[in-house]
Amino acid sequence: MNTDDLPEPSIETLGAGVVKRATTLADGRDLIYYDDPGTLLGAERAVDARVLDPRPDTATMRLDVLTGDWITVAANRQNRVMMPGADADPLAPQTPGNPSEVPSRYDVAVFENRSPAFGPALAEAVGPAPRADDAPQGLDDLATLDLGRTRTAVGRCEVVCFSPEHSGSFGTQAVTRARTVIEAWADRTATLSRLPGIEQVFPFENRGEAIGVTLPHPHGQIYAYPYVTPRTTRLQESIARTSPDLFARILESEQASERVVLQGEHWTAFVPFAARWPLEVHLLPHRHVADLAETSDAERDELAPLYLRLLRGVDALYESPTPYIAAWHQAPVHVGRDTVRLHLQLTSPRRAADKLKFLAGSEAAMGAWAAEVPPELGAARLREAIARTSPAPSAEGESA
Repeated sequence: MNTDDLPEPSIETLGAGVVKRATTLADGRDLIYYDDPGTLLGAERAVDARVLDPRPDTATMRLDVLTGDWITVAANRQNRVMMPGADADPLAPQTPGNPSEVPSRYDVAVFENRSPAFGPALAEAVGPAPRADDAPQGLDDLATLDLGRTRTAVGRCEVVCFSPEHSGSFGTQAVTRARTVIEAWADRTATLSRLPGIEQVFPFENRGEAIGVTLPHPHGQIYAYPYVTPRTTRLQESIARTSPDLFARILESEQASERVVLQGEHWTAFVPFAARWPLEVHLLPHRHVADLAETSDAERDELAPLYLRLLRGVDALYESPTPYIAAWHQAPVHVGRDTVRLHLQLTSPRRAADKLKFLAGSEAAMGAWAAEVPPELGAARLREAIARTSPAPSAEGESA
């Protein structure tokens, strides 16, 4: 490839002194570096000089007429890398022997997934992203039930690398690094929400082989969907059947209960009243915000150490690291933003040191859950585990 054809990186200073450097990979995918405040990295970033195959065609969605759910059929995802060694880590900075996805040393890096479930096509062309031939025509179009309906799976899937190190998780990062990741989540939420055809943005972290993780590198993902997800749709239905202030009422009820595990000035973490999983924790902001992009600097500053305390307590429950899914539920882009509140839902299938919860027929097939751990007991155990952990360091020692 001719590296002279690649655009110069754009540079922007975000909250908390985080510096954003946006560039592209060799096949045109977006790559964004987020530098820690006070980083020891230089301003220059290496160019991606790989010769890459063209990007796969955008996947197709099919409507399940029995449920109204849209199912993406993305055959390109069959070729994903499975648990590579450190010398072949696709999320590590490139070396002469490892032509990875990130050309330069970094603090936090975000790039478009090479094997996405959604995109690269969008409802309208944006930069190198093409216009889809059969994009959804809005939420009313997606809600229409009929046999054999298909649409192009427009959207975006991104990878968020928390660290250049080969192993770890969000919870193993320092407070400064965690704050940089939170700034990246907020920035990507705002950017992805502006793309044509995007209806909801979802940052999340899968942690542990028991969850199905295919890369040990500390990372998460962000999905930008062309529809409102089924879980959020059910949530909106519950709000419509109760009251617009449902989240405020939930927070007030949980704060008065014995299920609170951590509480700050801006956030409260608790085991929910009707927890499904052996380990389940929700984290809510005290004021209504629709997504991470709407949070204030003060809320983000508190979230970094508080979330790390929570994750380190989760790990302290057992001798080995705890597998989990950390899901940041955000309001849809165009509907429900006054009633659906940003919240974290962290769940783990681990029900004992040597036991996992597997979804049996009643739960997997019928959605009829049976919980083995009473929420109050789960909260007490987690509070004790958090009390045994030490605060995270404020600076990232491996930032250079």
